Amino acid sequence: MPELLVVGDSLAFHGPDRAYPADEPRIWPNLAADRLGGTAELVARAGWTARHAWSAISGDPRVWAALPRVDAVVLGVSGMDSLPSPLPTALRELIPVLRPVPLRRAVRSGYRRAQPVLSRTLARIPGGGPATLPARLTASYLEQCRAGIHALRPGLPVVTLLPSVHRAADYGLAHPHRAATDAAIREWAAGAPAVSVLDVAALVGGHVLGGHGNPDGMHWGWEGHRAVGAALAELLARRPVRS
Repeated sequence: MPELLVVGDSLAFHGPDRAYPADEPRIWPNLAADRLGGTAELVARAGWTARHAWSAISGDPRVWAALPRVDAVVLGVSGMDSLPSPLPTALRELIPVLRPVPLRRAVRSGYRRAQPVLSRTLARIPGGGPATLPARLTASYLEQCRAGIHALRPGLPVVTLLPSVHRAADYGLAHPHRAATDAAIREWAAGAPAVSVLDVAALVGGHVLGGHGNPDGMHWGWEGHRAVGAALAELLARRPVRS
């Protein structure tokens, strides 16, 4: 019975209305595994980038336990990487630990109000302003993930998801870095052994941009999860497993 290890962001477990637990049968990791007649081990959090994926693979005991037995690894990150980040990521990620609490709430509220305007404004300048993770670093961290996986399991199939699309008001409907992130991942994957890519935007673009997903404009409805789960299962069914 094949088993998948999925390291992902919130797109792996958010549905049309809210986040769901890892055993929800309608999320794409479980749909893909079910089509293959197996199960999925999901290690994911909202906001994770390729950098967080590498942190999980190198430092999470759940991943260490799963890697020796799984039949494929899916790197379901890159969507967050490609989003605008008007405030440098290192500073933005400090907001949750600001003290005292009233200061944290004020900064978080202010940033949430400013982010759509700044994202839209910066998208008009050459380069599109700062991204959550620059494309070259996304590719670099994905390669570290692959190298770590293959150090333990040479030739184990690795699938990486290309960045999705969004119509999120929180980001001012701006997505200036998606093309660069997509291109960097494709270039990396073309030269990496046992790596395949899944073009998520081609699968869910009409669903998301047509307003059929989550009202937040970023996460998918069940139709999107079904499309990604089916395509991932088909891709993995064509890949030989070498351990």
